Amino acid sequence: MNEIKLFRQTRWRLATWYAGVMGIILALSALGVYEAIDHAHRIAADRELKSIAGRLHDNLEPTLQQPGIISDAAKRFLPNSCVGFHQCSTAIVANHSPGEVFQGGYYIRLLSPTEELLAMAGLKTQGLPMTSPTKPWQFLKDQSKIRYRQITLPLQNSNVPLWGYLQVGSSLEVSDQYLASVRLAFFIGFPLTLAFVGVASWWLAGQAMRPIHQSYQQMQQFTADAAHELRTPIAAAQATVESVLDAPHLSETETRETLKVLDRQHQRLSQLIQDLLLLTRLDRQAQTSPEQSCCLQDLVNDIAEELAALALNKQVQLQTDIQVDQPLRVNGDEAQLYRLVFNLVINAIQHTPEGGKVTLSLEKKDQQAVIQVQDTGVGITPEYQSKIFDRFYRVNSDRNRQTGGSGLGLAIAQAIAKAHRGKIQVQSRLGQGCSFRVYLPQATKYPLC
Repeated sequence: MNEIKLFRQTRWRLATWYAGVMGIILALSALGVYEAIDHAHRIAADRELKSIAGRLHDNLEPTLQQPGIISDAAKRFLPNSCVGFHQCSTAIVANHSPGEVFQGGYYIRLLSPTEELLAMAGLKTQGLPMTSPTKPWQFLKDQSKIRYRQITLPLQNSNVPLWGYLQVGSSLEVSDQYLASVRLAFFIGFPLTLAFVGVASWWLAGQAMRPIHQSYQQMQQFTADAAHELRTPIAAAQATVESVLDAPHLSETETRETLKVLDRQHQRLSQLIQDLLLLTRLDRQAQTSPEQSCCLQDLVNDIAEELAALALNKQVQLQTDIQVDQPLRVNGDEAQLYRLVFNLVINAIQHTPEGGKVTLSLEKKDQQAVIQVQDTGVGITPEYQSKIFDRFYRVNSDRNRQTGGSGLGLAIAQAIAKAHRGKIQVQSRLGQGCSFRVYLPQATKYPLC
């Protein structure tokens, strides 16, 4: 229960941190996109407004000769205009005059040097305030809260030092509506995106925690199995010692038998500790690249010669089948590779009944050395084939020790194969035996054996 709670809390933390960081990134990105859109609209509107105001200014300025008086030549550039303060202060329905200047919805104001409204043309606005011409660029709002962008330019010529001021403005209603739709999309889309990110974060946190959880479970299982394996020889040795202490006297024969029992338990315990240390060392070595050269023909022949007596004793036929003419080398630790193949062969001999056969073969396939150990033993059912390489795992659920193993042989073999950038595959059918195939990358830069 505590384990489940611990991993669930860790998963929540990972998901929360991931969703929080992604939320901040998305918020900053959305803000940046919005500012970029707003800035692009402002620059485009200002550029267009400045261009139109500049052309109008260049056309009007030569026609304005007397301060406060708008000539007929100037009126030609102000179609449908109202002239005079009283007329221009009266609200008029919006009128879009034809011509290039007014196609974008612009208004024009002519001001005197004392900032009095002299004339107004173009788009008629409702309640747009009069502003001081001291600032060249301004934002304004009318009674309907519609924003306008306005530019002010001085009007002057050789006859008049300062005739007045020209103010040209354009409505930002379309641009503001577009920006409002962008904000709405962000406000609606951001929570939905954040919710999606939260779900994805939970899933990704689960994926990230899965190998950790599996490693934790394997560590727990390994600790429990190791404790069980270590406890058994220690308990047996302790029982032997207690039985000796309870005996009133022992003969020399009984003493020797007792010492032999203790020696067997000591050897078993020592071998188990050595296997555990080897597995730990192989786990650390998994990412290294051993450079030592090893000749597989010699290795296969040495193993067959060493285990011939054991096979003969169990009345099992042990034969070799080397299918390569040229010497075959791999890079790696020769002692570890010897242990790998030795474990597979001795495992096959122990699980093959009398009269059976174990074949140790060597071949080359696709720049890989292939070592195969095939037996005619009892075989392994499919549901157990994925578990036989687990540490301390035995097919027999009663942990039968007739074969004398501790359940680490195949685990050590697989660890050695991985440390040498290889792999082990198993094929088996119940009652027809097993076939273990070891694939190791072939060495190419070493001389022949």
